[in-house]
Amino acid sequence: MKDESYPDRRGFLRRSIAIVPAATAFGAGGITGVTLAQPATPPAPAPNPAAAAPPGTPYTPVYFNAAEWVFVQAAVARLIPSDDTGPGAIEAGVPEFIDRQMEGAFGHAATWYMQGPFVEVSPLFGYQKKMPPREVYRAGIAAVDAYSRKQFAGKVFAQLEAAQQDEVLKGLEGGGIVLDGVGATDFFGFLLQNTKEGYFSDPIHGGNKNAAAWKMIGFPGARADYADWVDRPGVKYNLPPVSIAGPQG
Repeated sequence: MKDESYPDRRGFLRRSIAIVPAATAFGAGGITGVTLAQPATPPAPAPNPAAAAPPGTPYTPVYFNAAEWVFVQAAVARLIPSDDTGPGAIEAGVPEFIDRQMEGAFGHAATWYMQGPFVEVSPLFGYQKKMPPREVYRAGIAAVDAYSRKQFAGKVFAQLEAAQQDEVLKGLEGGGIVLDGVGATDFFGFLLQNTKEGYFSDPIHGGNKNAAAWKMIGFPGARADYADWVDRPGVKYNLPPVSIAGPQG
């Protein structure tokens, strides 16, 4: 939760893609014992009006309301800010990726066991709560904005200075902030992981616009011929990355 220097930020992002399973790089994956963002579609999904939008048309969120959408954009912009190393989460389309996931199998916890009993356990057991991720986001955003209003003279999270936003995010991550109706670490855990997934996922899922994150770290994407380069350490791979849907930018 600090502004990273060039080598620090690049190292952080390289470590992030190593932590996120390979499925995330090509589609969307998960951590900590539960499958996180997934491209699968749950029963009776809401229509996505942005799916057929012409190129260049601003994305219209399907799940998040206006206040929630502003929060998501502000939060991910602090988690992965733009700098000379590469694009930030906003430029990479991370908010769009997260919004799409709320209406997918991940957001609905469609493939998770979600029956009781619901008890407090070690995080090593993975997510064990009653609310699916989309409800955690909705409750978490409302609770963080309520906390921000109390602590910062009526301002919601998106209206805070960058340093104040970092202070709040650190409090959520470390459990120093207690939210009403939702676990702070649960909410922050989903937010951070989904931000990294959206940044590195295949562009077909809405994030990693123009494969910019892949270009930054030298990842080939879904190139079938990359195997020819595996045994050539130190040799720069000069071909641009390829999405499952084809070349990107």
